[in-house]
Amino acid sequence: MTDLSVDARLLASERGAAPSMNNWVVIVALAVLGAGALALGDAYSWRQGALFLLGGALGLVLYHALFGFTSAWRVFIADGRGAGLRAQMLMLAVAVVLFFPALASGSLFGQPVHGEYGAVGVSVLVGAFLFGLGMQLGGGCASGTLYTAGGGNSRMFVTLAFFIIGSALGAWSLPWWSATPNFGSISLIKSWGWAPALAVSLVGFAAITALTILIERRVHGDLRSGVRTDRRGWSRLLHGPWPLLAGAVALAIGNFATLYLAGRPWGITSAFALWGSKIFQFAGVDVASWGYWSSPERAKALHESVFADITSVMDFGIIAGALLASGLAGKFSPGWRLPFRSLIAAVIGGLLLGYGARLAYGCNIGAYFSGIASSSLHGWLWLAAAFAGSAFGTYMRPWFGLSVERSLAAAQSGPVARD
Repeated sequence: MTDLSVDARLLASERGAAPSMNNWVVIVALAVLGAGALALGDAYSWRQGALFLLGGALGLVLYHALFGFTSAWRVFIADGRGAGLRAQMLMLAVAVVLFFPALASGSLFGQPVHGEYGAVGVSVLVGAFLFGLGMQLGGGCASGTLYTAGGGNSRMFVTLAFFIIGSALGAWSLPWWSATPNFGSISLIKSWGWAPALAVSLVGFAAITALTILIERRVHGDLRSGVRTDRRGWSRLLHGPWPLLAGAVALAIGNFATLYLAGRPWGITSAFALWGSKIFQFAGVDVASWGYWSSPERAKALHESVFADITSVMDFGIIAGALLASGLAGKFSPGWRLPFRSLIAAVIGGLLLGYGARLAYGCNIGAYFSGIASSSLHGWLWLAAAFAGSAFGTYMRPWFGLSVERSLAAAQSGPVARD
């Protein structure tokens, strides 16, 4: 998700006593989560308040588990270490086991549910490639940008700002891209039935896992997991870091909870398109005339408060949850000195992330995680195209003075951008 996840002092401090918490940060984060949930529940519904808290829980998991897409992919590309990719495969495996029967029946505990689907075609290929490139230049993906910004990373605020602008521009141009050659949306559940679709998906995850093991052993002669720690029990639970695989399972369960509460899987970047479009609208742009906002549901979202939007509420929750996690870990330490080339990379990366996410019908969460969990073929296409873009972006990083880490621990070395 991001290469700016964990303080460089962590590897040393983990082996001693638990770090001091940032008490005021913890108090503020808890107050925001509690008051926000109550206000949303009163103004809209209990589900809206619950989704805000669920976003907070996901933000805490992302931060404490150091769960990455950006850094995990870069480390595998640059050095053949695949622990992060294997954790992603576990996350997806747990998700499809939970999702496929519910999506096939159309309901979950009496709540109507549906998956996230996108057209399989040129738009996804181009958009996901741009998103993968933007991940490596911007320093994070959609969820990674939110949780590191919430954790106090100043560079990620720059990436996030231009992510939002790029998302609005992507929404403006999406009708043109949607008209490019495509096969429409393809659901493996509808095509094959949920049991065969589940079996094929699990075989796919196993194949990718086996490939990472083969490559890592061939390159290094051994396998490594994520950041190691001597902390155990309540100390590790409270302060982190959590095991990567525990984070994978927690994220899958969190997405399943989103399916129940929202009626559809977890997403992130549609909110960025909404925020950016509202900003353009405030500046006098006739956003309502864009084809993207022509459907009744989207037009309603454009004219309502962002707090009525499920995705926005969960995004706000992720930021608050990451703030809480950083305070609990004693690592909330914003820094404002940004090298010029790193700043330019954040701007370019943010624009590519936002624009690419709209073209690809989602990001690493909405298209990759939730798309594959929904049995959508476009999620698999997204994975291939975004990984290719990430490979290109990895080798572009030195042009902007950014490092290319050779280990997962090195890739997760500070809430203040080393880049």
